Amino acid sequence: MTGQAPGGPQVCPSAERPAGGGLAPYAVRAADSRGRRHPEPEHEFRSAFQRDRDRVIHSTAFRRLEYKTQVFVNHEGDHYRTRLTHTIEVAQIARTIARALGLNEDLAEAVALAHDLGHTPFGHSGEEALDSLMKEHGGSFEHNSHGLRVVDVLEKRYPAFDGLNLTYEVREGFVRHRTSYDSPREAGGEFPSGEQVHLEGQVVNAADSIAYDTHDLDDGLVSGLLEEEQLRSLAVWRRAEETAGDDAGGLGAKMRRHMIVRRLIDLQATDIVRNTARVLEEAKAGSPEDVRGAETLLVGMSGSLGGEIRELEAFLHESLYRHHRVMRMANKAKRFVEKLFQEFYDHPEDLPADHVARIEGDGLAQVVCDYIAGMTDRYAQDAYRKLFQPFERM
Repeated sequence: MTGQAPGGPQVCPSAERPAGGGLAPYAVRAADSRGRRHPEPEHEFRSAFQRDRDRVIHSTAFRRLEYKTQVFVNHEGDHYRTRLTHTIEVAQIARTIARALGLNEDLAEAVALAHDLGHTPFGHSGEEALDSLMKEHGGSFEHNSHGLRVVDVLEKRYPAFDGLNLTYEVREGFVRHRTSYDSPREAGGEFPSGEQVHLEGQVVNAADSIAYDTHDLDDGLVSGLLEEEQLRSLAVWRRAEETAGDDAGGLGAKMRRHMIVRRLIDLQATDIVRNTARVLEEAKAGSPEDVRGAETLLVGMSGSLGGEIRELEAFLHESLYRHHRVMRMANKAKRFVEKLFQEFYDHPEDLPADHVARIEGDGLAQVVCDYIAGMTDRYAQDAYRKLFQPFERM
């Protein structure tokens, strides 16, 4: 593996790493991984985290993200973010931050690409519906934990084992993924609650927040649910608008919006890199073990920008996520999921044969939950029509 960078925290100012690609001392090295659930020989020229990244990309669950909701359901338009494009945006931002901090880009990218594999159709409303339904059967549903089930059990791509057999560090990174909108339940056991997640996982937390804050805002403007004049009440929007400066002044509204959104991303990513480098130095973090033993997460924004971003997130919650058009679709989605669940629970013979075969071992409710959680928006809509519309062909 690559060598250790000398000294303490460093921000890499160039796009290219120095020869040898040295990692910072607190970065996670693939050679030091806690391993896979099922032992496998190492690859000749790909690290364990590179292989994990590739396994995620080639998985069925990853492809399904193309037709899973971010904010707007797929049929609302071709230009809105989907769960897949959001995931790619998170990975891009995470790589940038990880490289600047001397962290393991391969690990950060693998966690970023996997962090939403457990999402249901119809976004958080689908998740809320499944959680409520599973509680009626003595269980629960949370997309981080379900993502772990996807990569450990539900993907079938290797004859020797179920799942993708990802490394501990990648699995930990997304099962402990945490943002303003994600509050994971403690997995316990395998992932001790007394430890912090590695810095690469913390970077993905930050990158996810940047992506959904800026790109959901952009989609809100495109949809017409938000107006630019509303955003001028927000300090961070005014700051981005000012830094775009004269370059944005004579442009059309669409290009000007693109420039401001780019500035919003850059403001946050740059602040996170600089603030995190300072925090790491103050914490005297010299190894991944120091990171795990820290009292708090070490990756984050400065206090001043963090306050402005919280103001933006509160605005998005009230003005976009709770907009009556978004809420109407969310409520409709919950009814879709509830009716599908009940129909398959009452008539398990309607499930695919491979799911029926798992009922004895996993229980009917869990199998129905797995089936629905894996659906895309349009597959769920098609299933609903086939089950409940009398003139729809089977």
